[in-house]
Amino acid sequence: MQQIDASLDTLHVLSEQIHSSLETMQVIQEQLLEQDEYLAEERQRYYDLFEFAPDAYLLTDTQGVILLANRAAGALFNVLPNFLIGKPLINFVPEAERWVFRNKLNEFSSLYSSVQEWEIRMCPRRSQPFDASLLVAPVRDPFRTLVSLRIGVRDITKYKAANLQHIQSVAELLPEAATQLLPLAAAVETPLSLDGLQVLFVDDEADAREFITAVLEQHGIYVTAVVSVAEALEVLERSSRPDVILSDIRMPDEDGYALIKKVRALEAQKGWQIPAGAITAYLGEDRAKALSAGFQSHLHKLAEPTELIAMVAQLAGRG
Repeated sequence: MQQIDASLDTLHVLSEQIHSSLETMQVIQEQLLEQDEYLAEERQRYYDLFEFAPDAYLLTDTQGVILLANRAAGALFNVLPNFLIGKPLINFVPEAERWVFRNKLNEFSSLYSSVQEWEIRMCPRRSQPFDASLLVAPVRDPFRTLVSLRIGVRDITKYKAANLQHIQSVAELLPEAATQLLPLAAAVETPLSLDGLQVLFVDDEADAREFITAVLEQHGIYVTAVVSVAEALEVLERSSRPDVILSDIRMPDEDGYALIKKVRALEAQKGWQIPAGAITAYLGEDRAKALSAGFQSHLHKLAEPTELIAMVAQLAGRG
């Protein structure tokens, strides 16, 4: 009898513990439901911010294929947002500039900067092309592997036109300042003859790469700048043909002569013909040697920027 009473007491204690656990579980379940509702509201709020933002926003995979697009993106590209899903963003880039766009995308696999800003021409469906500013942010997993790209797109055509008009107006009012304003105007109004030209530039010196790249880009030229012959050949192998190659002559490991020799061998395989110009920092560099090695032009780094632009235009047949 005592054993039965003890067992009943034990069962009673267990029953109370189960009841208490059920009450605790109910409280936890209510908290989870409240949290789910909060998360659903936050998700909807962020979705609304994305969907109804005044600027175009896209989520793409690492190759630039569109995964999500808001209403502003549909309006900008003259396509319903749902029809943008699954389309490569490069479809809206002029064919002459797709080489640059692909190179920019490829850079994200090795670069870890949070945000990059690009400027590129874009072509909406059945509408006029426009100058676009792209704000591109990489999305990485916990292992730092690139998984997607967040891209904001803004039409800056009117801004650039207004900026140019302002510069021209000031230059008219202040003629003495015109010489200072002309370089700014050149950076805004790109000559049609060079707009979209693609140049591969090879130089191991960072200062030279930055300066010459800036000069070329001011004239609407798209530049892929690399530090070595090996990197230049890698770009040529994985990308489309550039319009012009510019290369320093004296570089460590492999110099400009080695580059032009390998480029000409690659041309024979691919059926290309790429005009190339040699650039050197040494006054004693032999122009005849550079031309006989396979370069079509030769220029000193101390030359005026206008001479550089003229050389590139001539090499590309746009001079």
